[in-house]
Amino acid sequence: MANTRKHTALLVIDMQKDFVEEDGLTRVDGGKAIVPSVIKAVEVARELGIFVVWVVREHDPLGRDVELFRRHLYGPGKIGPISEGSVGAELVDGLVIKEGDYKLVKTRFSAFFATHLHSFLQSNGINSVVIVGVQTPNCIRQTVFDAVALDYQSVTVLVDATAAATPDIHFANIRDMKNVGVATPTLQEWCESNA
Repeated sequence: MANTRKHTALLVIDMQKDFVEEDGLTRVDGGKAIVPSVIKAVEVARELGIFVVWVVREHDPLGRDVELFRRHLYGPGKIGPISEGSVGAELVDGLVIKEGDYKLVKTRFSAFFATHLHSFLQSNGINSVVIVGVQTPNCIRQTVFDAVALDYQSVTVLVDATAAATPDIHFANIRDMKNVGVATPTLQEWCESNA
């Protein structure tokens, strides 16, 4: 098991205040509840020597790099969701990027789309990913399906360290991912399998 750990990365996706906090501009209803599980997943990953990658959204304050359907939220005099340098773009309390971790900024749902994530992981010997964060039908799902398409040997989604607006939406998407070979353990099952 130790040998596979050095080839694994934990991708922590969009655990930012605008997505998780009650007053977040693009709040995911289930986000706040998973914060303790995400904190624990990060702690366990670090203890096991699993590489931690913080995947965050940060947008140009004028919205020039945001999807068309969100552009109305940005502009002069407006602070749009997860604008670079805004409080909403910060990680939620309890989550901290530490020395040895890596931060990747994205502007779309998938962590792989229009970023250097795949080449970065490959150049660091990573062939397996474990995914936590928000939100299951968007950024989690897109990242997972891209990881599958890119032939990562193992793609895992920690079912209780990911969330969506409702449990029904969350579990429908988990089922879809499971159907393409993605492992979907709980945090405890994942921890026990790495003991």
